[in-house]
Amino acid sequence: MIRHALLNDASRIAEIHVFGWRCAYKGIVSDEYLFKTISVNKRIDSFKKTIEENVEETYVYDDSGFIKAFMTIGKSRNEDKNKAFELWGLYVEPLLKGQGIGTEMIKYCEKCAIEREYKEIILWVFKKNEKSRKFYEKMGYFSDGKEEMIEYFKELEVRYSKIL
Repeated sequence: MIRHALLNDASRIAEIHVFGWRCAYKGIVSDEYLFKTISVNKRIDSFKKTIEENVEETYVYDDSGFIKAFMTIGKSRNEDKNKAFELWGLYVEPLLKGQGIGTEMIKYCEKCAIEREYKEIILWVFKKNEKSRKFYEKMGYFSDGKEEMIEYFKELEVRYSKIL
């Protein structure tokens, strides 16, 4: 079941986020960042704040009390796409990938966008993250040509889009 994240979900969300980054971005983001800078404890506080303040909508994939994935969604943060919806982040527990969880989460995001009368969804992905790019392409998303350098990581992100 996909539901809104609760405050007591923050530690599990942080685990998925940190281990997801370490698996997905190894070789893209520095080991220094992946294994020294980010930590579950630091991310717990961040997710608690996000959930408490409802800064962004956070949803979890809850399978009988076991959280297997989470995503954050909301209005686009890009000026040139201010009428679009955005999938800000989607992370599935790395050991549980390939079970259709990510697909269900994307479909839920699209349902939310349609219910709110959005006509387009965007998302950003590291250019070198081939696995995620292929997943989004399989789900009907395409690179719209917009790229941004993430200076902190010295890596390019590519924007993907899907017309609903």
